[in-house]
Amino acid sequence: MGAENEDYKKKERIVLAAILVFAFLSVASVLVTLTYYCYLRFKLSKRVKTQKQKIDYEEKASNVANIQVSTERGLQVFTFKQLHSATGGFGKSNVIGRGAFGQVYRGVLQNGRKVAIKLMDQTGKQGEDEFTAEVELLGRLSSQYLLSLIGYCSDTNHKLLVYEFMANGGLQEHLYPISGNRTISSNLSWETRLRIALEAAKGLEYLHEHVSPPVIHRDFKSSNILLDKNFHAKVSDFGLAKLGPEKAGGHVSTRVLGTQGYVAPEYALTGHLTTKSDVYSYGVVLLELLTGRVPVDMKRPSGEGVLVSWALPQLTDRDKVGEIMDPVLEGQYSMKEVVQVAAIAAMCVQPEADYRPLMADVVQSLVPLVKHHRPSRAGMLQSPKA
Repeated sequence: MGAENEDYKKKERIVLAAILVFAFLSVASVLVTLTYYCYLRFKLSKRVKTQKQKIDYEEKASNVANIQVSTERGLQVFTFKQLHSATGGFGKSNVIGRGAFGQVYRGVLQNGRKVAIKLMDQTGKQGEDEFTAEVELLGRLSSQYLLSLIGYCSDTNHKLLVYEFMANGGLQEHLYPISGNRTISSNLSWETRLRIALEAAKGLEYLHEHVSPPVIHRDFKSSNILLDKNFHAKVSDFGLAKLGPEKAGGHVSTRVLGTQGYVAPEYALTGHLTTKSDVYSYGVVLLELLTGRVPVDMKRPSGEGVLVSWALPQLTDRDKVGEIMDPVLEGQYSMKEVVQVAAIAAMCVQPEADYRPLMADVVQSLVPLVKHHRPSRAGMLQSPKA
């Protein structure tokens, strides 16, 4: 009996040991399976992350590809620290203007060169597009009638553009100078206004006729015509510029952007953008130079609030065209000159785009009118002439 009990206990221990071994193997198997599962999850997650980084890198590379090309063409790449130092920490005393997407500061580089630095304050895709458009376009365009881009800064938190410095600022400031809280008379002479008109026209002519595909500025206005120390003009601010159609007579469809009073009617209505849209805007600037009036001023008497609507009926009437001229220009021009410039302006602001001239035609019409001489007192009013 004792032997049977001993034998039974022995079998019991063997079964228990077998159960324990089986349980251990089961647990080990589960742990191995779990570990392998975690390993696969880790590898998969890492692969997805790598692919996402690759996609992000490729997108970023695509966005800045043209910037890299521009750098090879001579644009300088600045650090934020360098430009912060150049502007005195972006102090208010160095603010010289404001563009579509940022404040513009006066700055001095380490080599002593004076520059204008635009600090982009527009976040999101639109600000990024504006920055890329400026660098891409100005990096490959070269004309004495376009504002030169010297370089840029592009890091995670800052986007800055560095331009040549134009000592006399924007045309708008000189057409409508402000003293205190009131607007005072402009000091731009007739000769200087004609030359500014010609040089601005040459800037647009270059964009439309000498670049393929043509470049449409899309925000041409008096504040985007900058003047150097001798009042020579250059076209600036290409943040809204678009490449035009390669096919003659074609258009590109885009959302309507621009400044009230300068936007061509067909573009405002349909979103169809052509080089003739810029021609219309140029015509508005030409009217500003002739009349000394802003494009839209609803404080004026009824019928005079919109410059184009008010001026157009009088531009082709020799007896009335003198009545719309800026009073400060009295005695400086001949009626023959005024009639010719008024006719150019009238053609440029035609409601039908097809009736507007090419900028090359505008340039040819203005060249004979411009007196090639050195303006006295840097473009200030001169003594009256017949």
